[in-house]
Amino acid sequence: MIALGADHGGYALKEAVKKYLEEEKIEYRDFGTFDKNSVDYAPIAARVAHFVADGNAGLGILCCGTGIGMSMAANKVKGIRAAVCDNAYCAEITRRHNNANILCLGGRVISEKQAVEFTKLFLNAPFDGGRHQRRIDEIASIERGEL
Repeated sequence: MIALGADHGGYALKEAVKKYLEEEKIEYRDFGTFDKNSVDYAPIAARVAHFVADGNAGLGILCCGTGIGMSMAANKVKGIRAAVCDNAYCAEITRRHNNANILCLGGRVISEKQAVEFTKLFLNAPFDGGRHQRRIDEIASIERGEL
């Protein structure tokens, strides 16, 4: 299960990603927005992030104008590692090295074609573990106030 969300700035990217997921028969839940009318991103990011953090979805994809606002909001939720990616390398490596669980994309930064490409890489890249797990554990230590 993939959790999807976007504000008006990322709506077109979300719809392109949703079409790809449907074509690949990948289950998803769409948390909106459902049109191009202006809407605040933080509540949508929170709903997606909580859905992922609670284990209801394995991964999430959030889209706004740049991806930055969505990532800032999503990363406030304990257990979320949301990464803004504007190139293919980062979309793959954030899963491999950071075990990111939410991909954030910018509708004013990348194309719909790139959004689908980055989504494929993000969904298919495994976490490499090893030395990278230690770093994920350190991030969790920050969340617990230990570091």
